[in-house]
Amino acid sequence: MPMSPDYTQRLTPALQGIADHYGTPFHIYDEKGIRDTCRELKTLFSGLPGFCEYFAVKALPNPEILKIFKDEGFGFDCSSTPELDLARMAGGRGEELMFTSNNTSDEEFRAAAAHGGCVLNLDDITLIDKVPEMPELICFRYNPGNRRTGNEIIGNPMEAKYGVSHDQLEEAYRKAMDKGATRFGLHTMLASNELNYSYMVETAAMLLDRVRALRKALGITFEFINIGGGMGIPYQPGQDALNVRAMAEEITALFKEFQAEEGYMPRFFMESGRFMAGPHGALVTRVINRKETYRTYVGVDACMSALMRPGIYGAYHHITVPSKADAPGDTVVDVVGSLCENNDKFAVQRPLPALEDGDLLLIHDTGAHGHAMGFNYNGKMRPKELLLETNGAVRQIRREETFQDYTATLNCDADPYMP
Repeated sequence: MPMSPDYTQRLTPALQGIADHYGTPFHIYDEKGIRDTCRELKTLFSGLPGFCEYFAVKALPNPEILKIFKDEGFGFDCSSTPELDLARMAGGRGEELMFTSNNTSDEEFRAAAAHGGCVLNLDDITLIDKVPEMPELICFRYNPGNRRTGNEIIGNPMEAKYGVSHDQLEEAYRKAMDKGATRFGLHTMLASNELNYSYMVETAAMLLDRVRALRKALGITFEFINIGGGMGIPYQPGQDALNVRAMAEEITALFKEFQAEEGYMPRFFMESGRFMAGPHGALVTRVINRKETYRTYVGVDACMSALMRPGIYGAYHHITVPSKADAPGDTVVDVVGSLCENNDKFAVQRPLPALEDGDLLLIHDTGAHGHAMGFNYNGKMRPKELLLETNGAVRQIRREETFQDYTATLNCDADPYMP
């Protein structure tokens, strides 16, 4: 959602000094906002013993941010070896890590098992025989197919590359048991940026129904269900936020009903990234040009390499001009970067105050899938990352990339191959 009044009030008075000290562009994250969201979520789900949020590392893969989530008692959702390594750098160990990959290699399986292992969440029934050593605790990612719709972003589950099909699920657990698994979890991921809380409740209900059926068929109990991520944020002003309180109340009721029927209660897990971090980040960039042709273009010193969501998805990110907060937004402009691509636009035909060279822009909601999705096309370098700490200090937690970083992989010393 556009920056909270609290974050705005703490950041904007210092913004010019921060920009002068560090230079632009940069992403800046709000430690207080992240911690407040963590604590609110734990309070809302306090009626479910053992509740755990596994922060999706892909959303904001910076160890300093991950340490905040670790300090708040959260785990980490990882999809690759580097994400496992980053989570471990932040202190995550063992069952604090959920590893959900697809088309998983032998090297990735061994990385998942190293350093105390993790919760292994298998995406495919064929991977059972490829796990070098079956862990005691195993989980499968469930794709319900036409028994359940995805949301409008994820799409039809039958067209998704992810997950074990409905008809394969019972056999998957049976094969894992034959390989030595004795503890079990069940996972799914059917939504992205979902703002209808009922969809998340329905997903939890679906997994509990699967757990009932699998217990009846196989005689096993489940330690947890994991409804994945997908909790959304309202990117546009005036958009309704996800009703997490109602979601928590209804999911808690489902679990208590399950406990009354089955005699036990599995733990409830989620793995949100966007909801936890998205609203607590902003991209700060400076106006460096104004171009008048068939429309008005405002050029800034950031480009799509710093935030690609508007360019590839047409995603809306709110933009404000702190120094002109009281000025009317009566100038319609495209806000653009310098990349040699016509979709390098942060806003298209957006009404903003009249902008001049040197003005600082705040592009909101970049705390998830912002810096993380950056790239180096045109030799553009990804920007620095800063953290606004709870004490008001601002600390650099990642420097900007340099030409030396860009060319580092050209220094190859491998022996040539002669056929």
